[in-house]
Amino acid sequence: MENFNKIKTAVDRSIKALTLKPSLGLGTGVSRARIVDGLTCEITEGEWKLKADMPESVGGNAAGATPGVYGRAALGSCLAIGYMLYAARMNVPIEALEVEVQADYDDGALFGTSKQAPGYLHVRYTVSIESEASEAEILHLLDEADRHSPYLDVFSRGQECVRGVRINSTKQN
Repeated sequence: MENFNKIKTAVDRSIKALTLKPSLGLGTGVSRARIVDGLTCEITEGEWKLKADMPESVGGNAAGATPGVYGRAALGSCLAIGYMLYAARMNVPIEALEVEVQADYDDGALFGTSKQAPGYLHVRYTVSIESEASEAEILHLLDEADRHSPYLDVFSRGQECVRGVRINSTKQN
């Protein structure tokens, strides 16, 4: 219950601040991904450092989770956190919550041997909740949280992606 009250207080404070000054909600996240060894990639953002790689079967070092793992984890954790934020906001008690994300893919698209799009073919997520609240309250909570979920939006709607390029020549004159 202590965590529930902490979350509710923080959510209420954030809503008040964003209502009074919407510009507080605007920002730009910046992550950097740098190849460090073959396909092994080091990702940094602020104080956070992650490692991604591919399995040895496709030339990687298996030194970290694949980008697909991080993508599914981003969706699942965003949904789970969003549900808890909305549970606190709507006073719906949650004893336990888990989100499972399943994504179908065709690796042939990555290697150019399939005509499928290289992204996921289908994404499913299952929410498991333990609560004394009614089914109607829980479904309302889930619907509200889904409507406001950043990564559910990213996965559900095409995003404009703009590539920039910086080339630092290593050619000797």
